[in-house]
Amino acid sequence: MKTASIAIQTLGCKLNQAESESLARQFTQAGYVIVSPNQNADVYILNTCTVTHIADRKARHFLRLAHRRNPDALVIAIGCYAQNDAETIGDIDGVSMVINNHQEQNLVDVVAQAGYLPCDNNLASGRFRTRAMLKIQSGCTQNCTYCIVPQVRGSEQSVPASQVLSEIKKLINSGFREIVLTGTHVGAHENIVELIDKIVKTNISRLRLSSLKINDITPSLLELWRDERICRHIHLPLQSGSNTVLKRMGRGYTTADFEDAVTIARKAIPSLSVTTDIIVGFPGETDAEFRQSYDFCQRMEFADIHVFPYSPRPYTVAAQMPDKTSPQVKKKRSNQMLELAKELSYNFRNKFIGQTMLVLWESVNGTYTEGFTDNYIKIYTKSLTNITNQIQEAKLTKHYKNGLIGELVNSE
Repeated sequence: MKTASIAIQTLGCKLNQAESESLARQFTQAGYVIVSPNQNADVYILNTCTVTHIADRKARHFLRLAHRRNPDALVIAIGCYAQNDAETIGDIDGVSMVINNHQEQNLVDVVAQAGYLPCDNNLASGRFRTRAMLKIQSGCTQNCTYCIVPQVRGSEQSVPASQVLSEIKKLINSGFREIVLTGTHVGAHENIVELIDKIVKTNISRLRLSSLKINDITPSLLELWRDERICRHIHLPLQSGSNTVLKRMGRGYTTADFEDAVTIARKAIPSLSVTTDIIVGFPGETDAEFRQSYDFCQRMEFADIHVFPYSPRPYTVAAQMPDKTSPQVKKKRSNQMLELAKELSYNFRNKFIGQTMLVLWESVNGTYTEGFTDNYIKIYTKSLTNITNQIQEAKLTKHYKNGLIGELVNSE
């Protein structure tokens, strides 16, 4: 038996991040010390992703790295790659356990039963205090032709509203200023509008939603943004701006449907940030189809675009499709879309120079304190005092790195 430090590293989506943060809180409450994955931990937990082959490769790399860093560590793989291919992960030298998605919530007990005990003095009790991610839903039944998520996450399941509200109150009491609702498909929660309405009746400072779908953009949902504590940021995965590619993807909508939803949302929520995901190099994607996708994204003026080269996933329909796009073409198209993403992000930020906005300050990096506006613009400021985990007004003055410089309005 030995007292143990725990390192948790996360790959992939906000849902994975939410689950990792939940695990970290469970270990902290049980008395374990949480340390950085870059340190020599006694127990190393990797929350894996399998949405692309690159994610699989990263998972294998980080598991081997953990073992090399501390050959005596208990190395545990969890998450979607662990669920999808436990045999491959289990054969990696140094991996002690592969835990499926249904066993994750018992991980504290698993670690204790393996002989790794909590510490008497929990040095990590002050972590995770600014923004918390909270899972409210998991699973998907859409079955897009390229996506492995339904196989590893299963059917749609909602966390009961009573449980969500209980967790939110705990997080607020622990000092969190912003809570992000996450899920495979947040809008698929059994009653997302009623749930949010109940959440904003608490004393929450900020509430942010992760990924939605265009069918979620209803008048009743948009009406909720009358409460200024709901962040003006909606992430709507587009995946392609070509109707023919969307049809092969099995997305179930057209670019016109998508544009209508964005137009309605922007009309209802002034200064709204709309971000998206784009897959390039989908099987059969021609130069003309890529150009359609590029031009559509440019016209939509997204605040940011997450670009993913298509990656065939086992047992999906798209993996069997002919006319695969070459790696060279995928790389070229990825670079073009990434350049567009940078241009659009710059243009979006530029609209707010000269304005005064509220910023949640999250961390100190060198001489700057960094934070985010509610519409997800990264802000940098210099402060003589510690302002982390405070929401303060800042006048946005100029571009800096991937965000803007903000001058504190009420700085002393």
